[in-house]
Amino acid sequence: MDRPNLPLNALRAFEASARHLNFTRAALELCVSQGAVSHQVAALERRLGTRLFRRLPRGLALTDEGRALVPVLAEAFDRIGATLDRYAGGHLTEVLTVGVVGTFAVGWLLPRLEDFARAHPHIDLRVLTNNNRVDLAGEGLDLAIRFGDGAWHGTQADPILDAPLSPLCAPAVAARLDRPEALGGEMLLRSYRADEWPRWFAAARLPCPPLRGPLFDSSVLMVAAAAAQGQGVALAPPALFAAELAAGRIVQPFAITVTTGRYWLTRLHSRAETAAMRAFREWVSAS
Repeated sequence: MDRPNLPLNALRAFEASARHLNFTRAALELCVSQGAVSHQVAALERRLGTRLFRRLPRGLALTDEGRALVPVLAEAFDRIGATLDRYAGGHLTEVLTVGVVGTFAVGWLLPRLEDFARAHPHIDLRVLTNNNRVDLAGEGLDLAIRFGDGAWHGTQADPILDAPLSPLCAPAVAARLDRPEALGGEMLLRSYRADEWPRWFAAARLPCPPLRGPLFDSSVLMVAAAAAQGQGVALAPPALFAAELAAGRIVQPFAITVTTGRYWLTRLHSRAETAAMRAFREWVSAS
């Protein structure tokens, strides 16, 4: 069904007059004369067949019909303005919201974000960190990077990084660890995945000692804070703590590793892939 041409100038004149309740101040905002604003509003009232303002000796008052129209126009103009603001250099900027497990964000993504921004200047990337508990739809995420086996219901998962786990600790602690069996005398820091240390000791062909160390919901906190300060030995992916290892703040005392999962880039099957989503996926896969 064809719509009649919208009187945009008149609608803008009405919206400004409704905010100021004064034709003169609306005219100053719109950089036109007071007579032009008054004429536009009168023309809109004739078109709608109803009064939008009551003219008072000192200003204006909205009628019920005018009061009903104001929020509709304000929202429409705000949405138009927000869309126009997304244009930069002749290109539309696309917002991309990505949820990222904190360890991957700090150890892999953040050092590379400048590279992504240079390669894709028209993508407005929003990064939200989490502890691997993700609700793509509920949190309004376009994509999520998470750790696990890739089997999440209703989700497309693309593998992006293997992350085998190995003990990590401060140099002073590592000096006491001449063999894997020596870990039994140390505080073993734990993540919320209860099977990690038992699986590592199984890979080392050793019985797992009793696990009484603190439990962390963040590997970054467990390694970069607790383990680096000599408070125990963490089991975490060395690949995501390369900076700490290179600086000597932490040490990997043994080469033995165990794989309990990998990092995946995920999106809902029900969500069509946008150009920004595809660009991010291709960039992550190639980096």
